[in-house]
Amino acid sequence: MSTALVTGASGAIGRAIARRLAEEGHSVLCHGNLHSAAGLAALCVDVQADLSREDEIERLFDEAERRFGGVDILVNNAGIALPQQLITETETADYDKLFAVNMRGAFLCARRALPHMIHQKQGRVINISSVWGVVGGSCEVAYSASKAALIGFTKALAKEVAPSGITVNCVAPGVIESPMNAHLDVAALARETPLGRIGRPEEVADAVAYFVKADFATGQVLLVDGGFHWG
Repeated sequence: MSTALVTGASGAIGRAIARRLAEEGHSVLCHGNLHSAAGLAALCVDVQADLSREDEIERLFDEAERRFGGVDILVNNAGIALPQQLITETETADYDKLFAVNMRGAFLCARRALPHMIHQKQGRVINISSVWGVVGGSCEVAYSASKAALIGFTKALAKEVAPSGITVNCVAPGVIESPMNAHLDVAALARETPLGRIGRPEEVADAVAYFVKADFATGQVLLVDGGFHWG
């Protein structure tokens, strides 16, 4: 049985990923506050940590090793966004905080998880980016840049650790039903999506589950966006 760590598991997408991996038989360590996630706490172990702090990440992995012996599957899902704003309105401190969670946190988690994976000659790192990391979003410059950085990180790390039998892949969701997107004009975005609707968190979890099972796919970016990136 493999052990998975899902960061940001208290969000809609993270909850769906954690639930799917638990249902498929993996032990799941969930980063985040799961008290409001009905039914999930019974499947997963809940641990909180500030992913912008290296000492907190160290504590998170210490807990994974204490409980399960190590992390075999790392899902870097935790992320934050800023209000839609022009780049000229974006404060440097907000930009730094965004990158600290969205990119630096993923970097630190992967760096901490890899020694165990390298030792056992197998492992999975799956990063959750965004369609904006692929096509860019007006008034979403900082967020788009952080998610694009995560894609570059995926491709480079995949080459670096492939000789150790580890795969590194990325899922880039489009507009997904979640509180994070509640401020958006979801109806308008659905009309802009070729499939005519926005996505469900479980559909992102499907993509993650595929990469967990896939032995010969690495360095890939899978858009789960209903064709939104065509626009």
